[in-house]
Amino acid sequence: MNCEYFGKCGSCTIHDIGYEGQLDLKIQREKERFSNFTDLENVDFDIVRGDEQNFRNRAEFKIWKNFDENDNPTLSYAMTSIDKTVLEISSCQIVSLDISNLMPKLLEEIQKNKTLSFKLFAIEFLNSTTGDMLVTLIYHRKLDEDWNELAKELSNKFNIKIIGRSRKQKVILENDYIDEKLNINNTNYNFRYIEGGFTQPNTKVNIGMIEWVLNNIKDSSKDLCELYCGGGNFTIPLSSKFRKVLATEISKTSIKSAKTNCELNNNNKIEFIRMSAEEFVEALEEKRVFSRLKDVDLKAYDFDSIFVDPPRAGLDDTTRALVKNFEQIIYVSCNPETLHRDLEELTKTHTIENFALFDQFSYTHHIESGVILKKK
Repeated sequence: MNCEYFGKCGSCTIHDIGYEGQLDLKIQREKERFSNFTDLENVDFDIVRGDEQNFRNRAEFKIWKNFDENDNPTLSYAMTSIDKTVLEISSCQIVSLDISNLMPKLLEEIQKNKTLSFKLFAIEFLNSTTGDMLVTLIYHRKLDEDWNELAKELSNKFNIKIIGRSRKQKVILENDYIDEKLNINNTNYNFRYIEGGFTQPNTKVNIGMIEWVLNNIKDSSKDLCELYCGGGNFTIPLSSKFRKVLATEISKTSIKSAKTNCELNNNNKIEFIRMSAEEFVEALEEKRVFSRLKDVDLKAYDFDSIFVDPPRAGLDDTTRALVKNFEQIIYVSCNPETLHRDLEELTKTHTIENFALFDQFSYTHHIESGVILKKK
């Protein structure tokens, strides 16, 4: 990828060694990081590569206002530069082709109208591989009926869904989600991604992550426990490998989304419950009674596997102790530092069977990872 903003934009921090160079840099760094685990001496690092460009299906841009020689306002997209100043941009090569093509046309139309452009300070894009597009226009002012009518015209012109946001205000013109279809190991799965909820930004690598897990675990006649399940991104495909699944998540929005995604896939093998990992440990160990579990019989589950995809902080002490009780641990991590810390403890009881690196964020130092462990 040859981007005119390489070396200027703070988004792509590894910009001078090409895609292969930045990927190799991250692979070697992580091999060194995890080199103290003797289990990995006989385990190959599986690599799930990203695309070199047009790989992000979710993106956010600031809107920057300037004035031309006639003192007319002109709008541009903007990013934070490497030196922490504002960098005006006219294009972005890491976003999906649909987003890339829409960006200049959308801003041109917005700029033509003072009602649409007045105090606009950010635009967010959410795009599916099936062409569904949701655009959120964010303002420093209250949106009125005039804005609604003009935004509807904009929505119709580009065949996109539009949401308007301002302080304590959310205006949904059509709906606040996009629909996605993922082909995972030759099976189609339907997902609904809600605006404001968490979604994986790199669809190709997301599919690769799910397939890597599926291809490295065996079918089980027992049950799967999942913590931090989000909207069911992993949960629904992985349920094909188990008798039943019990999945937890603290976010109300994510639980609602997960249940909708289950319905879209006609899946009745999964029970979603809204509680934190710490609360779930208390419930499982019968230390506390939760009204949220009044219709869930925890004793009806026969778990042999647990799947965790925690936030950057990794596992807390309580959850780490729970995880060690399972025969199989499937751990997807967005932070190799906390994964390394957690593996120091988990490898006392479990052996690393598989290890993978997922290049979700090309041209950055960030890389995600996956580990499958079996009880010793």
